[in-house]
Amino acid sequence: MKRHTPATERNREPIAGVLREVLPAQGTLLEIASGTGEHAAYLAPLFPGLVWQPTDPDPEALASIAAWREEAEASNLRAPVQLNAAVPEAWPVDAADAILCVNMVHISPWAATVGLMRGAGRLLAEAAPLILYGPYRRAGVETAASNEAFDRSLKERNPEWGLRELEVVAAEAEVNGLTLERVIEMPANNLSLVFRRR
Repeated sequence: MKRHTPATERNREPIAGVLREVLPAQGTLLEIASGTGEHAAYLAPLFPGLVWQPTDPDPEALASIAAWREEAEASNLRAPVQLNAAVPEAWPVDAADAILCVNMVHISPWAATVGLMRGAGRLLAEAAPLILYGPYRRAGVETAASNEAFDRSLKERNPEWGLRELEVVAAEAEVNGLTLERVIEMPANNLSLVFRRR
């Protein structure tokens, strides 16, 4: 029932550091593609002023998130709800003060990123942040060999998956009223991208 991803333990504190800088003190944080639920269970207690809403499209992931939530005993961590980022019109949330999406953009079809940007553009209040975490390609920056290998393995699993161009992701965000504010270097050749709703 409860799933575990080793990468979570390695990246959760660096992600928390970024969130401490950009999250509002209060409100609702919508986590898109919460996966195992480990990030939600670790991060929600660090931000007690935020109501943390985890989501995922996969029923097995939702069960894992619920199991981690039960163990976390964080009063601000809500029960997970099913949400498919690729269908922003059907999101079961009307508004958010921040949106967090960790390691989804490269492990999903491009339609999920398009939907994420549309949904964020619709739900976020003015100046509210959308924070993405994961590996990206950047114009003029050599991609690490480990990321190239990861990209190949992703595409072998699903041709619609793979590392995205940062500039293309930012352009999609811009179309939906979101401006790329910061690009933060993270461990293991990952990036945190902070967008703001205009």
